[in-house]
Amino acid sequence: MASVAQEMTLIGLSDGELDTKRYQSSYLTNKVGGQPDWLPGISPLPPRCSRCSAPLAHVVQVYCPLEASPYHRNLHLFACLAAECSGRSECWTVLRSQRLETEVAAAQTSTRHIPTQDAPLLATDWCDTADDWGEDGDGGWEGGVKEEIQVQEEVAAPEAEVSEMVVSSHLHDLSLIGSQDIPIFRPYFISVVEEADLFGEEEDLDHAQQLLREYERREGVAVGELEGSGGGGEEKYEKTRAKHGDAVFSRFMKKISLCPQQILRYCHSGRPLFISEPPSNMAQLVSACGYCGGSRTFELQLMPALVSLLQRKDYGEKVELEFGTVLVYTCTNSCWKSSSDSAVEEFCFVQTDPDQQLFK
Repeated sequence: MASVAQEMTLIGLSDGELDTKRYQSSYLTNKVGGQPDWLPGISPLPPRCSRCSAPLAHVVQVYCPLEASPYHRNLHLFACLAAECSGRSECWTVLRSQRLETEVAAAQTSTRHIPTQDAPLLATDWCDTADDWGEDGDGGWEGGVKEEIQVQEEVAAPEAEVSEMVVSSHLHDLSLIGSQDIPIFRPYFISVVEEADLFGEEEDLDHAQQLLREYERREGVAVGELEGSGGGGEEKYEKTRAKHGDAVFSRFMKKISLCPQQILRYCHSGRPLFISEPPSNMAQLVSACGYCGGSRTFELQLMPALVSLLQRKDYGEKVELEFGTVLVYTCTNSCWKSSSDSAVEEFCFVQTDPDQQLFK
């Protein structure tokens, strides 16, 4: 893929429900909900809300190795479902876990191989390691099934080899769930496309422009043409205030109007897309890494369209979890001690949605 310096943004889309009776997910799987699949040797305690101490629900799992790194790498996001905790940054937790490729390979060879049915074709790369996982050497990502086949061919074998460990981990998780009543969301696969590729189809672009015009009429704001639709992608945002008075939100809508169903945006060391005006001291709010003391950088954010997917697996009480966007900042150096068996906590910043009904 392109270098980090180019700030290539990847878009996560829901790709169908994960039927756990037919498919075995692992740490290589990008998914919404379900139980977290930890890397071999990682066994963190289930996180709890820092406000009310309730057990947190697993919201998203992302497999995101970094360029030229010898580590497999995961991010897991958790949230409190209590109504009074909704929209609070302190009621979310993001955990980063890593394992050296050599350590994972050693663990795989030491376990007994149990054949399992392959999961659906998935794109598992969010960073610059795509060449390592079957992408074309030119760094392109055409989207769709064929490149996902390449990825799946690479990951299917190790995924099967670690199945015994994954099953054991799930049994351990089940015992924890039974004793602590941890809520579980229905699981969905996440597929990946490059944001730049969304501008490739003229028909889709025309539809996006129509949606944008409808938004302008409804909100009484002019936001110009979509980036990438001409003029060399020049920013044409007009500083007309929307009916709700939030120009930042108008820009947010402009940016996602081509693909409003996106549930996740990934751009390691890129720029976050704020849904409302961020605090003036945002740089100071993003705390230093609690383990190495180094700085943190933006890595990914959850999007409003994800809210409608978050349904309790047991079809129980209505989920009260709502947000505009959840921004995740991780250690710039992605620090890790190879001897560690616990995940590293990173930084979350939650912004509420000033116009939540647009996404329902």
